[in-house]
Amino acid sequence: METRTTDTTRRTFKVILFSVCVTVAFGLFLSEVSMAKTAKEIDSEVNEALNLFSKQVKGAKEFLNTANGVLVIPNIVKAGLGVGGQYGEGAMRIGGKTVAYYSLAAGSLGLQIGAQKTNLVLVFRQPEPLRKFRAGSGWKAGVDGSVAFIDTGSGKTLDTMNVNDPIVAFLFGQQGLMASATIEGAKFTKLAR
Repeated sequence: METRTTDTTRRTFKVILFSVCVTVAFGLFLSEVSMAKTAKEIDSEVNEALNLFSKQVKGAKEFLNTANGVLVIPNIVKAGLGVGGQYGEGAMRIGGKTVAYYSLAAGSLGLQIGAQKTNLVLVFRQPEPLRKFRAGSGWKAGVDGSVAFIDTGSGKTLDTMNVNDPIVAFLFGQQGLMASATIEGAKFTKLAR
């Protein structure tokens, strides 16, 4: 019986060690990729994500025009093998112009395997949450501010919805908005560009 427990413990340790190694290697790969991105490349990806968002969500352009600020993080890479993580870089736009660049990073534990790319549009509807977001060196979703995810399913459009939350978010991919999406615990950090 003791040998069986020891074998199980060893296998569990190997799986955890492998997951940590994959996550560290993945993180190093992402940091190399992210260092290579220029402001011009980020702006181009942000434009593509906003175009896709406008195609997928009715009333999106008008909704974004009423925002105090919009943070767009395109091509967020989410991957995991037991231990997971996500990372992406994007731009804060005010009045349609880029005013700063930010990264998003988050980690997680639990049963997960695979990888995917997503886009995030974080809309600041009021000036005070935007000011707090921009004033700090880092901002953590769910800690420094709560974020409401908007569901535009079932024939709803943004121009027919009464959205009063100070910060709202949309997480989407090529196939549209993602159900039960969250960025709780994700950290946003201002980038030097």
